[in-house]
Amino acid sequence: MRQRTRMIALLLWAFVLSVSAQDLTHPRGADSWQELIPPTTLKEDFASLYSGLKSAHADLFVHRSQQAYDDRFRQMMESFNQPVSRFEAQLTFQRFVAFGKVAHARIDFPDQAYEVFRDAGGRTFPIYPRIVNGAAYVGENYSGDPRIRGGDEIVAINGIAVADWLNRVAEHISADSPYIAHSLMEFTFPRDLWAVVGEVEQFLLKLRRGDQIVEITIDASSRKAQRKAAAALDKRFSLSSTDREFRMLDQNIGYLRPGPFYNSEQPDQPWNNTAFVAFVDQSFEQLIEQNAKQLIIDLRANPGGDNSFSDPMLAWIANRPFRFCSAFLIRSSDEAAASNLARLKQNPGAAESVSALFAKQYDKVPRGEVFDFEIPYSKPREGKQFTGEVFVLINRHSYSNAVNVAAIVQDYKLGLIVGEKTSDMATTYGAMEQFSLPNTGFTVGFPKAHIIRPSGEPKSDGVTPDWVIASSIVAPIRDQMLETLVAKIKANRG
Repeated sequence: MRQRTRMIALLLWAFVLSVSAQDLTHPRGADSWQELIPPTTLKEDFASLYSGLKSAHADLFVHRSQQAYDDRFRQMMESFNQPVSRFEAQLTFQRFVAFGKVAHARIDFPDQAYEVFRDAGGRTFPIYPRIVNGAAYVGENYSGDPRIRGGDEIVAINGIAVADWLNRVAEHISADSPYIAHSLMEFTFPRDLWAVVGEVEQFLLKLRRGDQIVEITIDASSRKAQRKAAAALDKRFSLSSTDREFRMLDQNIGYLRPGPFYNSEQPDQPWNNTAFVAFVDQSFEQLIEQNAKQLIIDLRANPGGDNSFSDPMLAWIANRPFRFCSAFLIRSSDEAAASNLARLKQNPGAAESVSALFAKQYDKVPRGEVFDFEIPYSKPREGKQFTGEVFVLINRHSYSNAVNVAAIVQDYKLGLIVGEKTSDMATTYGAMEQFSLPNTGFTVGFPKAHIIRPSGEPKSDGVTPDWVIASSIVAPIRDQMLETLVAKIKANRG
C-alpha cells in the first residue's frame, strides 16, 4: 500500500516537473470543489480549451479527425445548460482532452477533492486490479475478505462487465493506447471508479477462478479499513520508485537501480544532478573494481525524469555519441512561448538554458509552423568505462525518460532490453507545456513536440524487450523477474 501511494505521488510529481511552473491564478480551498459554475462560464472556458489545444498541441488530430473532434465539441457544448460543480467540470473537460488519445495532453485529476472525500472516511472499491490484454485480475485485495484470491479474474462488477467499466474509466484518462490507460489504472482504479459512480456501499463481484465462476459481495471501505487490511497481508516483493541502489549479485553480475532521473531527495532542487552523478560514478567504479562481466540496470517502476541525469549513466557504457531522439519537432504557438517564458522568469540566470534556446526559436518561427530543435549528442565518458554485457530491465510501469534510456540502449546496441514492453512510448508526442483557462483556472497540459526515438522509427510505440520476461499478476514473495534474468545470464555464460 505504501509503495502504491508513493508511485502515484511520483507520477503526479513527474507531471508537475514536466510542465512549466506557473503561479496559479485561481487558488482554491478544500471545500471549493462543490462550487457551482454557471453555464455561461463553462461554455466560455470550454471554447478556450478547444481553441488552446488547436493552437498549441503538437498534433491534436493525429488519432482523431478534426471532424470527430468538432462533433464532440459541439455535443458537449450543447450539454452545458445548467450549473455543475467545479469537480464535475474538471472531469468533463478532461474527458474532452482525453478524447484525443495522447497521453501528454491532459487536465490532471482533481486529487484535492478526492483527498477531502477520503479523509472524511469516504469509502471506495478495495481492490486494485492487474490488467492484462483487457482482462482484469485481482492484483491487490484490501477488502479483508479471504474468499477473494489474488489472480482471480474479475468478470463483472455490480452486474456490468469489467470491459465496460474499463472503457468508462478510460474516458477520463489521456492515453495513446489501452495498454497505457490500463497500466495507469492499476494505480488509481478505485479512485477512477469513484469518479464515475460516486460512493457505493457494496460491490457484487463475479470472479472466474479456473473453470469456476463465483459471486462475492464486498463492502466499499475507508482508507483506514484498507490500511488495516493491508497490514494483515503477507509481505510481498514490491519495487520502490525512489530507491537508488548498487550491489553485486555475485562475483560477475552487478545490479544498478538508478531510481528516478531527477532529484527526488531535494524537491526544491529537482534538476540538481550532482548527488545522482556521484552515486552513478561510484557504482561503476565498484563494478569495474570487482571485474564484473555483466551489469543489470533496473528501470522497472521508474517514473523517468531528465536526460541530464541519465546521460552521465549511459556515458559509462556508450561506445559512440548518443542522444535520446533522432528528431525533436516543436510546433510554435503562443501557448508554448508563454509557458516557456514563465519558466525563464522563474530562473533568470538561465540565459544559456534549453528554455532560452526555445525562446529564440519562438521569436523567429511563425505560429503554427514546426521547427526541428537540434538535440545535442552526449559523448562517452573519457577514461574508464564498463565494457561488459549490459541488460536493462523494463516493465509496463517504466515511464517517460526511463523509456528513452531503454530506447537508447536498444537502438545504439549498448545492451539487451529485458522484461515486458513499456506502455509509455519511445516515439511520442511530449515535452509538455501548459496553459490555463480564463475563468476556472484549470491547467491544461499539452505536448509541444513530436519526439522520434533514436532509430528514426516514426510510429508511436513502446520499447519491446529483446528477452521477454512476464511480470506476475500477483506480487510475488521474491523478485522473480530479476531471478529469471540472472538465471538466464548464468546459463548463457556456460
